[in-house]
Amino acid sequence: MKFIRDIFSEKKAAGQPVVSFEFFPPKTDEGDRTLLEKQIPALLAARPDFCSVTYGAGGSTREKTLMIVDRIQREHRLPALAHLTCVNHTREEVRALLEKIRALDCKNILALRGDAPGGGAFTPTPGGFEFSAQLVEFIRAQGDFSIGVAGFPEGHIACHQGKHADWQHLKEKVNAGADFVVTQLFFDNADYLEFRDYAVNQLGVSVPIVPGVIAILSASQITRFTQLCGSKIPPALRARLDALAADDEAAMKFGIEYATQQCEALLRAGAPGLHFYTLNKAHSTVAVLKNLGLA
Repeated sequence: MKFIRDIFSEKKAAGQPVVSFEFFPPKTDEGDRTLLEKQIPALLAARPDFCSVTYGAGGSTREKTLMIVDRIQREHRLPALAHLTCVNHTREEVRALLEKIRALDCKNILALRGDAPGGGAFTPTPGGFEFSAQLVEFIRAQGDFSIGVAGFPEGHIACHQGKHADWQHLKEKVNAGADFVVTQLFFDNADYLEFRDYAVNQLGVSVPIVPGVIAILSASQITRFTQLCGSKIPPALRARLDALAADDEAAMKFGIEYATQQCEALLRAGAPGLHFYTLNKAHSTVAVLKNLGLA
């Protein structure tokens, strides 16, 4: 399996964007079957460069995350990015997890602080890590993994000192050994561009900073989603979604159109790739990529 850092280098040399998809482990066996047998094959027909698999709060989906990573790599021969968090893990537990990941021939890890179970305040685990930069440094010392980290164009929802204070933490993560950055979703490209330019020009970050994009599926769903992650919905977009609140099919079609225009502008502005939060659904993400001529 390829290191994702090498994928970015190869695509940059070829003048092409890196395209990646993100999945989350379903809660039911039926959800597993739908994801693994229908949605993932449909999405992989669009030929992404890699896929990432999230990690439930407090490590609650740990085994299922690794199962999906393994299936993607074995059955589809596609590099997978395994999420790993600091929550509820000691250093020795993380070391053991890294050995499990290595045994699956998974070479790529997204290192995150993570969310506390139940949405409470984050509390460091005794014998564990307080910051994601510490996790990055630890992973780097365990062997040759390609390590990604999260970036927050609007600032992390839990960082009350403001976005510039949060962006400083990105520099710490890169200094600790991160190879690339995947951003939280956003709807105003100006937020990504300000974040990227500040990271590059003020903080000296030189690794790829990949914008995270989502194709809206319904007005109610994206409202809940953004409330959880802290991303804002610009007024003009909010007004359009309010008008489509009772029509999920129309909202989905609009979401494809909006995401297509957003991605076109991001690529024109020099984004190194596009990371799609698929919500385990194939249709909208594939449609956007077809519109972009990337599927």
